[in-house]
Amino acid sequence: MEAEPRGAEPVWVSEALRVLGDALRSSCAPPTVWFKESSQKNLRSRDFLVPRGALKKSFPDGEVPAELIQRLRSLDAPGLPPVKKCLQSEAGLVIQLERPAVFHRVLRDFTPYLRPLPSADDGQDIVLLNCAALRGSGSLERLSHLRAVLIADHLAEVLTLKGKCIYMVPAAPCKEVEEYLSQLGISWPCSVDEPSLEETVSSFKDFLRDCVDPAQSPDVISVPLKTFAEKHNLDLQGYDPNLDVFHVNEDDLRHVARLQRSYQEAVRGSPCTVLHIVSCEEEFHQQKLDLLWRLMVPSAGDVAQKHLICGPVKVLNSTSPIGCSQYFQLRKSQMLEASVMKYGESVQGDSWDEIINSLTSAAIKFELMATPHRSQVNVNLEEANITTKGTKSGAFVMYNCARLATMFDSYNSAVSQGDYPEFPPAEELHYSSLREEGEWLLLFNYIMMFPEVLSQSAQMSTTSPGIRVTANTEAVCKFLVSLSMDFSCYYNRVHILGEPLPHLFRQMFARLQLMKAVKGVLHSALRTLHILPLTQI
Repeated sequence: MEAEPRGAEPVWVSEALRVLGDALRSSCAPPTVWFKESSQKNLRSRDFLVPRGALKKSFPDGEVPAELIQRLRSLDAPGLPPVKKCLQSEAGLVIQLERPAVFHRVLRDFTPYLRPLPSADDGQDIVLLNCAALRGSGSLERLSHLRAVLIADHLAEVLTLKGKCIYMVPAAPCKEVEEYLSQLGISWPCSVDEPSLEETVSSFKDFLRDCVDPAQSPDVISVPLKTFAEKHNLDLQGYDPNLDVFHVNEDDLRHVARLQRSYQEAVRGSPCTVLHIVSCEEEFHQQKLDLLWRLMVPSAGDVAQKHLICGPVKVLNSTSPIGCSQYFQLRKSQMLEASVMKYGESVQGDSWDEIINSLTSAAIKFELMATPHRSQVNVNLEEANITTKGTKSGAFVMYNCARLATMFDSYNSAVSQGDYPEFPPAEELHYSSLREEGEWLLLFNYIMMFPEVLSQSAQMSTTSPGIRVTANTEAVCKFLVSLSMDFSCYYNRVHILGEPLPHLFRQMFARLQLMKAVKGVLHSALRTLHILPLTQI
């Protein structure tokens, strides 16, 4: 058993960068930035770096004083990984961590690394997510609608992990939409026993007719929106300058009534942010509804409303539009065909139905969500990489989940047969035996970085001027693909389950504990996408 390292609290990359930055800031005038290394080549010799060019701006002739280097070597702070060496090289000022100690600190209990970073308050604790794509009978007609729903669902999950209280509106408009979303693993609120909105809608109609023209048609009321907004001194920063007359119909009023009721139920006197998740085709209309709500309900004028816009989805190689149901069935048939080609006649039965559905869900979500939400997504209906052959698809991530599950099944089977001993306590493992480059890569780039990825994926400035916000909703998908590629390289190169010989168990157990952490990260990340990881394939 190795000596107990100093401290037992989690170590964070962001905290290391902060502490190292503070140490340099006290010694040089211009701010000097540390960078975390990520490439396998550079990680052979360093973990953090201040480039040589930056040093020349901060120190005479770019030479770092020896006493500062010594101070950096001896830094000790909660959350800071232990430092092995600090030196100046051709690349710049270099720090390498005490890797066995870091492995021990992280892997003895990796559960803190499966959650977002503990952080200071970053906005109001109650968030009302309004997914405009589910409004009305025409919901989920277009793939851009589906993309908006998937992003809203992912944001709801990550914000919940960050400690926010989330309300999701509107309810799924019909059983068909509810069942479709269920196929994708999404449990969106349904409209069963939804209280009537007719009384509120009727009062909204009376209010608008009194303000505009009592003789107007009861079906469509023309509201000079911009004039009214300026009259009531509403801030129009960020709104489309072409906002003018809004021809309000009953569906619009019902949507605002539903939003108002949900807001009242959610708030109960507490501060709340309303986040509208909107496809770019509906952005202008949602801005009108936003202002209409502020005008008809005076208390809504103080509500923090923000708009997160999802870019279009362009279908390639198709002469006619493709609906969401057709898209799902096409991807499912492709997954089935690819699986039959790979595994033959065994692809049948209930268990394989579940596997194909999981692969389909993963393929669709990665295809629509791995691009920044404001950017256009190009869907290639004949894309081979959407199947298990591609290394950048959800199916590839799922395949690697299955490889891990199969490996642990093999280990447990060998234990039951007496070939391997039971797994020792994690704090007793010998992490100094983890010397492969790929092992540090998996720990430093993925296990230790996962909390930061989660925190960044739903990070939005809800107090910034204007109405638009952005979030890194693509971050988890990209992270999973990158992790799967590096894990696959490691798995193909290193024999984790060694011969059942006692002198090999030390390294095998340390590697298995590392794989447990990788598996935990994979499963936690997939959970934010509501994708059920495969346990066999």
